Parts: sequence; structure tokens; C-alpha cells
Amino acid sequence: MRFLLDAEQQAFARSLDGMLGAAGTPAVVRAWAAGDPSPGRELWAKLAEAGVFALAVPERHDGLGPLPVELAVELAVAFTELGRHAVPGPLVETVAAAALLDRSGDATAATAWLPGIAAGKTVASLCLLSDDSPYALDAHAADAVFVVDGDAVRLAEATGPVQPSADPARLLARPLGGTVLARGPEVAAAAAHAADVAALATAAQALGLGRALLVRTVAYARQRTQFGVAIGSFQAVKHRLADVLLALEFAQPLLHGAAVALAGEDAAAGRDVAAAKVAACEAACAAARTALQIHGALGYTDELDLSLWIRKARALRSAWGTPGACRARVLAT
Repeated sequence: MRFLLDAEQQAFARSLDGMLGAAGTPAVVRAWAAGDPSPGRELWAKLAEAGVFALAVPERHDGLGPLPVELAVELAVAFTELGRHAVPGPLVETVAAAALLDRSGDATAATAWLPGIAAGKTVASLCLLSDDSPYALDAHAADAVFVVDGDAVRLAEATGPVQPSADPARLLARPLGGTVLARGPEVAAAAAHAADVAALATAAQALGLGRALLVRTVAYARQRTQFGVAIGSFQAVKHRLADVLLALEFAQPLLHGAAVALAGEDAAAGRDVAAAKVAACEAACAAARTALQIHGALGYTDELDLSLWIRKARALRSAWGTPGACRARVLAT
């Protein structure tokens, strides 16, 4: 099967790329990392106007869902562009929270929160509580933090101190207390679906991030000279860049195939999502390593915007499913 984007999906990607390219996202990322979410919230509103968050919200709650195949691929397309421009904030967690609320069995909570998510007025974070994952992303800037603990979902009333992560623009905090919104087997099933949505969106972010790193690194390799020639003419550099390109090209159909499987609620959707996440995140990390090495000493500097993408690649690799956990899921099915 060939997973090629149609003309409408390509136009959607170009429109997001143009909007985000004009938004000066490196400055937005630095502000977010410094604790000032206002530029990020302004960009969030623009993304909502473009329909990004409505893709994950049912039509009955002012969204565009539930996700048919076309909208599922559009969601992957949207998050690829968000990754390409390193947009900060709990973007993945917001769409995952929407998926959770839609299926949790609590109609009151869905009615209260989903329209705001679709309109971009509500920034949400989500934590599927476990020993390995006790934190919520960017809870300090979220309007609502939802926590799944076993078969219960609650709305956190407070969060603990902010903790740094590998990416300075991804701030973590423990959700504390809160009101139980729903309890029962429906919550566990909804949480599993939300985790798959989050893993798919994270894979798409990683794919876009990897493509951005490759473009920037190729451009630098053409400009940087050594021994009187561009370093991009060296065989070793060419081979590294070609390996990254191949990894990204192989990850894209896995991503789109996983989106199709998830939209169709295929029994193997979880396996496909896990495979896509491994492929996309490993490709993004390969792009980050190659960018770091080819840029040389410049690649290590905080002042260089490239560092914003490099650090995010490492963080996305373990977010919503480590490589080991994803590979185990693929092998188990």
C-alpha cells in the first residue's frame, strides 16, 4: 500500500508550514523554556484557527472527529509540521486528553472541556500515572491536567515543583490531588486509546523534527568549507546524510499506515503505532546526531537555534513509549 498525501492534505501541510515559518518559533520556544507561555499561547490560538485541535475532538463537541482515515492522516500531517518547527507546549497531551475524555464515559466532563480544546481556548496536559511516568508535561501552563490512575480519571487540583527535562522547553511536574471524573473499565480502555493517539502524534513530531534537522544540516554542509571545498562533497558526510534521509523516508509510510489503522480501530493498530514511533524517533535521533557532528563545535551551543531541535529529538524518543517498550509491543503481536 502506498501512503501518499492527497492535494488537500498537501495544501494543509503547506499552510501550516507557512504560518509557523512566519511565527518565529525559536523565540517562542525560548520564551516557553524561560517560563513565559504567552507567545506560545498566541501561537496555540493560531493553530486552533487552522483546525489542528478540532481534528481530535468529536463533531458533537464542536470538533471535526471522530477520526475517519482522512482526518487521522491530517492529524499526523499537522503534528509533522509542528515537529518541523519545534512548536512548544503540551500539544500531544492536549489531543490525547481529548481522545480520553471522548471515551471515558463521563459526558459532563466531555461537554465541559472538549469544545474549549477544539477552539484552542483550553490547553490540557495528560498523565497516565505509573512508577515510570509520574509527571505531566507543561502542567504549569495548562488550563487542565487530567490524570489516569488505574481505572479512574481525575482532574488535578495542583502540581508539584517544575522539573527540567532533556529539552528545556519541556517542563515536568507531578499532578497532585484532584476530583475524580470517571471510574470503571471504560476509563482503562479510553486511556489505552489516548496513549496510542499520543504515541502517533509524538512519532509525527519526531518525523517533522528529523526532516528539519536534515534540511538545516544539508544547507550547512554546502556552505562550510574545508581544504578549499564544501564539506558536503566528502563521501563520509554524504553517507551520513543519506542514511538519515533513508531512515526518515522509511518512517513516513509507517506513520501514515499507523494513522489509518488507528482510525479504523484495527486490532493491530497498537502494534503499528509502536512501530511508527520507534522508526520516526530513531530517525530523528540519527538526524540530531548527524547535525551535531557535521556542525562541529557550533552544534553544542545554546545560542544556535539548531540546539532547540537537537534537544527535542532526545526527549521525544522516550515520550509516550520508550524504544524498548515499543519494540516489545511490536514483537508481542
